[in-house]
Amino acid sequence: MGGRVRHSSVRGEGATTRTAGDTSGASGGISGGSAGSGTSGSGASGSGGTRPTGGRRAAGGRPGRRRVLRWTASVLSLLILGTGAAGYLYYRHLNGSIQTDALNLGENKLGGSKPNAFGQTPLNILLIGSDARDDAANQALGGATDTFDGPPLADVQMLLHLSADRSNMSVVSMPRDTILMMPKCTEPGGKVHEASKGLVQTNESLSRGGPGCTVATWTELTKIPVDHFMMIDFKGVVSMADAIGGVPVCVEQNVHSLTRDGKGSGLKLPKGESVIQGEQALQWLRTRYGFEDGTDIGRTHAQHQYMNSMAREFRKNAKLTNPVKLNSLAQAAIEAMVVDTGLNKIDKLFDLSMELKKVPPGRITMTTMPWVYSTRSGMDGRVEPKSGEAEDLFRMVREDIALDGKGSGTPADPAASPSAATGTPAPATPSAQPTAAEPSAEPPAKTAVSVRNASGGKDGAEAPARNRARDVTALLGGKGYTKAVADNRTGTEDMTVIRFSGADRAGSAAALATALGLPASSVQKSDEVSGIVLFVGKDWRTGDAPTPPPPAPTKAPDSARPLNGDNDRACMPVQPGFTW
Repeated sequence: MGGRVRHSSVRGEGATTRTAGDTSGASGGISGGSAGSGTSGSGASGSGGTRPTGGRRAAGGRPGRRRVLRWTASVLSLLILGTGAAGYLYYRHLNGSIQTDALNLGENKLGGSKPNAFGQTPLNILLIGSDARDDAANQALGGATDTFDGPPLADVQMLLHLSADRSNMSVVSMPRDTILMMPKCTEPGGKVHEASKGLVQTNESLSRGGPGCTVATWTELTKIPVDHFMMIDFKGVVSMADAIGGVPVCVEQNVHSLTRDGKGSGLKLPKGESVIQGEQALQWLRTRYGFEDGTDIGRTHAQHQYMNSMAREFRKNAKLTNPVKLNSLAQAAIEAMVVDTGLNKIDKLFDLSMELKKVPPGRITMTTMPWVYSTRSGMDGRVEPKSGEAEDLFRMVREDIALDGKGSGTPADPAASPSAATGTPAPATPSAQPTAAEPSAEPPAKTAVSVRNASGGKDGAEAPARNRARDVTALLGGKGYTKAVADNRTGTEDMTVIRFSGADRAGSAAALATALGLPASSVQKSDEVSGIVLFVGKDWRTGDAPTPPPPAPTKAPDSARPLNGDNDRACMPVQPGFTW
């Protein structure tokens, strides 16, 4: 690994793409900005209240002192009122600058994160980097002119999971070259983007109605409820990196990201550590040719290094008392982002940033979704989630298990917990997404269920177990589901799943899952079924209940390339042929 020699960086040549790392930093910036506004006010008050020194006491002593006190009090009042008004106007200005969009354009919204037994609610925030080239500022940074004014792509996607007890944070990146099935997305105005009929590259989700379709795509794949999103574009990366004053990064050798035919980010850095900002920070985040093996996977690892480093820099800047510096961070963060409507006020963003700051860097874990090269897409370099290990990673996030293997922090004393004392949940944190109302369910006797035998599994190694649809239908009848019928059609499922066709059946499908002891993730909205269909999977070939799933992992798999937030020694390997 290259030595950590410090260099003063020179702003780089061209640039492209942005990453969600800046979005995570944006939260810290918002926090700092709010603090900065307060600092400005208090600083002014403090200067107005400086005690006069020297001079003689006025005749009679006390009256002169009273005049000084009255004058001082008047000045203090004016300063307090003035800075208070300025702070209020600045607050209103920032509120008016927040750009918002719908959270989830899909049909399987999952209802938001649920509180644990102590009333603590985890938070899942999708960080999106848009490559939009739809204005002059982004076009100046965005590379090829044939992409100008084209549909935006979600070239960076990172799911940030903040644990319920706020002891740890997990980040899962999905490579831009991942291919998957796109869900149906419906824009607020009614325009419908139908579900894809084949595999589609994940970054196309943004062009199917906006960030809400990117959220829907993650929800469909991972079964993780997404509470918020934050999206940033090219110019936002530049402004955020400039506002923070630079981010330290490291390369093992001199690197220049430029191919003979002119492709590449243009990033040029000497071996060791450099502090990058502005366009050069953007070059780092979009560098593909020059890092590791020249693929999007290497770029993802470089983004993790940058994001960790930026988080450490924001913690340092959070201690600053310079109101101009802090306000510039707030302004840059607000103007750089598009957020969901649940984050449409400065105080909500501030509360969220305070929640994020509770986690020490040493408990932040960056990972990449485990992947394998796709043989189904017909496109070179495309990847798919790695069977087993990708699901393990998603499951850990769903079940709020720390990816670093250190477990959660010490939970609140159950005896002191409102949920334990009163049987009611503790108040949610201000930044938590309100839990959606649970959909209503019909009584079991009125719920029509079609049961299909899918117990052969997806690998086809075994034939479906005989009479499973009939036997499970009889079992359902004993639980009150007298309208359940065995379907002659079959399926291929490794895990038992319940699919339903419309939102009006969501509650009944969830109630059926509860009656069978199935997890909430087994309930799925689908356009390919009519009514409610129970697919009896390979996990339920015999008996009255599916085989329980194996214990959840306690640490992220090595294939996820975990990177700890305290690791300031990370250094990017350089691709052969891209040194100077």
